[in-house]
Amino acid sequence: MNLTRWHALIASLPSGHAALRMRLWRTLKGRGAAMLRDGVWLLPESAAAGFDDLSRELQARGGTTERLVFEAHDAAQEARLRALFDRGEDYAGFMRAVKEAHSAGPDLRQLVRLRREFERLAALDFFPGAAQAAAAAALADLERRAMPDEPAARAGKIKRLDAAAYQGRIWATRARPWVDRLASAWLIRRFIDPKARFLWLKRPADCPKKAVGFDFDGASFAHVGQGVTFETLLASFGLEADPALARLASLVHYLDVGGPPVPEAAGVAAVLAGMRDAIDDDDGLLAAAERTFDYLYASFERGESAS
Repeated sequence: MNLTRWHALIASLPSGHAALRMRLWRTLKGRGAAMLRDGVWLLPESAAAGFDDLSRELQARGGTTERLVFEAHDAAQEARLRALFDRGEDYAGFMRAVKEAHSAGPDLRQLVRLRREFERLAALDFFPGAAQAAAAAALADLERRAMPDEPAARAGKIKRLDAAAYQGRIWATRARPWVDRLASAWLIRRFIDPKARFLWLKRPADCPKKAVGFDFDGASFAHVGQGVTFETLLASFGLEADPALARLASLVHYLDVGGPPVPEAAGVAAVLAGMRDAIDDDDGLLAAAERTFDYLYASFERGESAS
């Protein structure tokens, strides 16, 4: 076991600051810190920035803080310190919520809430292991159940294509689009085929031969290897070198199939779920979603982040 570099925050508040003491406790718990004893909190170095602004605030209010940095003496002590950050009970509660959603039949808003809760847990899981992997798998299975027509990934290389051969086309995908389909349609119209028209299919088998299908089994563009349809389109048309599009790809990938959490994911999912609930017409839904992706792309071009 590799030894972790630990940061301990020793905080002392002047008397008569009960409200500040409670806020300090809630903030530190919210950042995943473990309390060693009253006034002494612990974080691994990877998360120790969570102490910085609190230290400044406490000092400004007349308190004192001291930071100790150390490593465990041996593997046994390292294991005891890591045990303070065990998120097993939290993941067990999450798994119960996923099981209940399975029984009830999940809707998109419930999926967004569960995805947000998983992100929160994962962000505080400084030593991820089997519990996080099981929770991620359970959530992915629930999401697949809620959207049973998601395409299966196919193997093989992605062939580079000339966008000039894809102008003014009809592009077809499954009706009531969600993240990957909405983002892919935005990408098509914004970067590949500005005059694209979209056909929303009740069944993939209804796709006309003249249409370019995407994000369903047998479509021209779908999941390939570990990539979602948005990533397949990026690679197919040589767009993957754009840093802002690469960030969008990470976001779409996470929301569609999971993976490393993305700071903007929960907010984007909530906005898109609200749109999907409020707008019955798929063309109208895409028009609203396109504005969201335009704003995200502009933000990512500037290098901004929700983190």
